[in-house]
Amino acid sequence: MDEELKKAVAVFRYGVISDLVSGVSFQRGERKRRLLEKCAQKWRIPGSNRTRIGLSTIKEWLSMYTASGNKLESLYPGERDDKGKSRAIDGETAAGIVVLRKEMPCATIPILLRAARERKIILPGKTVAHSTLYRFLASQGLMDHPDMAPKDRRRFEADVTNALWQSDVMHGPMVLVDGKQRKTYLIAFIDDHSRLILHAEFFLSEGLSSFLDALRKALLSRGLPRKLYVDNGPAFRSAHLEHICASLGIVLIHAKPYQPEGKGKIERFFRTVRMQFLAVSKESTLAGLNTSLSKWISEYHETTHSTTGEPPMIRFARELACVRPAPFDLSDHFRKEAKRTVARDRTFTVQGRLYEAPVDLVGKQVRLLYHEHDPARVEVLCLGKTYGFAPMTDVHVNCRVKRDGGVTEVVPNNAKYKGGNLFKTHNKEDNGI
Repeated sequence: MDEELKKAVAVFRYGVISDLVSGVSFQRGERKRRLLEKCAQKWRIPGSNRTRIGLSTIKEWLSMYTASGNKLESLYPGERDDKGKSRAIDGETAAGIVVLRKEMPCATIPILLRAARERKIILPGKTVAHSTLYRFLASQGLMDHPDMAPKDRRRFEADVTNALWQSDVMHGPMVLVDGKQRKTYLIAFIDDHSRLILHAEFFLSEGLSSFLDALRKALLSRGLPRKLYVDNGPAFRSAHLEHICASLGIVLIHAKPYQPEGKGKIERFFRTVRMQFLAVSKESTLAGLNTSLSKWISEYHETTHSTTGEPPMIRFARELACVRPAPFDLSDHFRKEAKRTVARDRTFTVQGRLYEAPVDLVGKQVRLLYHEHDPARVEVLCLGKTYGFAPMTDVHVNCRVKRDGGVTEVVPNNAKYKGGNLFKTHNKEDNGI
């Protein structure tokens, strides 16, 4: 409170009590009657929105004024005892927020407040305003981090089609799956230049497998981008995703933590989905939700975009010469890789299934390329050479296979064997053949 306001408050207070300190003698009960009248009266109090004054407050002013020898300075408003401290943040909460701020020095106030609630630093049911948290951090000198200084943020746009894709995940509505309500997640890709939605689909998971499925469909329908700009979630930090992008010649870029501004175009699309699509959608199944979304996106592509001034489809098609088509073996780039050492019985295991390798690979380490959803196609490579797809082991067929001039027979269940070999071989002579 500045000095001028303090003077105005002191003058106002004196005006309230002036007739009670003028030295005039009152008849019995007159003093109390005047005090009650002052409490019932409406006032215009400097620096306050209040219009009433309590009886105890007026008596306090009278006491301060007379005790000081009738000095106006005694009616000046005093400084708060807790000046510089937040009354909405207790000591324990304050200590937790200080530690959290040091862990997240560049986080904005809303993100920091959300993290404090998630970690129960701010207890459920307790309200802390953004302005309160800001003032507290400022009083602790925790708003002066060098990375918090204003940054040169400029609007950008890729110069041609498919130069840059942005992708992210949005939490979607609940749908009915096998009689139960399940949460959905919208995974979408947008072309930075044209604002075309390359692919958007609701999934029941936001994990890597869902993201890769959406990415594969986007690449098949719209070609390969030069760069792919994604968030920092676990799925986007996957080594498998990095390998896929590298093999296709796509530069994978991750947004900086707590700085969503770089993904503004995909975030703006998600807001449009919430306001225009989900606000009116009544679909209760995953298939119905995605069917309706596809129809809505088709209309979106034909509508003039507020920023570019053109429909996304027309702007995308104008630069088709820049589009790199997806390779015919695109699905092979999405295969997972594993390394195994072939056992002495020529077998190895992938995803809990037993496969057979060529006999000359026994004891050697091999690379395996496979799809989780297609167990019949596990390609075996060794020293840069491919040995084709490995067949799954069938022990019933193996018992009838001739090997090295001998006939195999099944070892009884209680027999001992080495190296996991389920068979033993007799020479022809031993069998009288």
